[in-house]
Amino acid sequence: MSHPTKVGMIGVGLMGHGIASSLLRAGHELCFLDHPGNQPVDDLLGVGAVRKQTGREVAEATDVVILCVTGTPQVESVLFEPDGVLEGLLPGTIVVDCSTAIPSSTETIAEKVAAAGGRFMDAAMTRTPKEAAEGRLNLIVGASDELFRDIRPLLESFSEHITHGGPVGSGHKLKLLHNYVSLGFTAVLSEATAAARKAGIADDVFLEVLGSGGGGGVVLERLRPFIVAEDPSGFRFSLANTLKDVGYYNAMARDVGASHRVAESIEALYREINEQGHSERLVPELIKILEHD
Repeated sequence: MSHPTKVGMIGVGLMGHGIASSLLRAGHELCFLDHPGNQPVDDLLGVGAVRKQTGREVAEATDVVILCVTGTPQVESVLFEPDGVLEGLLPGTIVVDCSTAIPSSTETIAEKVAAAGGRFMDAAMTRTPKEAAEGRLNLIVGASDELFRDIRPLLESFSEHITHGGPVGSGHKLKLLHNYVSLGFTAVLSEATAAARKAGIADDVFLEVLGSGGGGGVVLERLRPFIVAEDPSGFRFSLANTLKDVGYYNAMARDVGASHRVAESIEALYREINEQGHSERLVPELIKILEHD
């Protein structure tokens, strides 16, 4: 797939829009599902993208369908609902699921896609909308060796680093492990920041001590702009999605019989914050919410 490919996108939100623009820059043909959750798409239409009204129409027009939706219920809906992707799937069409999903469901979905004549892989994303727009996402892929080899050139048009985690489902398993660590540390750091302020510790001193010691790392740097200047743009991820991802991690841990006592406590914190009405706020704002708790 190093040559131009017909690609369909379902989910042109913050991350999906960046993927779509990167695909177009790489010379691929693109159509996308019209949906109220899409980001503004005039720029995509202006350089040749085509709007479709149903998932079936997207599948009928493409060699590869990329799903970039919220989670497992949305993936199942766009694939299996009436006029969904499976109704228009052509033999050999590849379905790439870039969402964050429950791995046990992913494996079932892959079987249904295969039964319909298609090929399925999970390609979970890390990084932010900024890197998506730059074509510099990290992808964690679950697929057969053959499918991974076939589609890697296409994936490289919107990603900087690709890890083949193993067979179908491995990408989503690794993404949940990654997000649990990231969002778990986010919860710890947010609580610590709120506690530091209540204890009279200056923010700059707190950041210096953490940054030069065991608290340093990517999450600290993503939260730093909010701690310094209440700028949440370093971590553009909603608290609703945070709850979803940690909940999915706990579902996976239960499925495989893994210990998840800490994860249950973190999920309980995020659930409480969401139930208080903060679901649409961005992750860094958790610091302020906890500070006034």
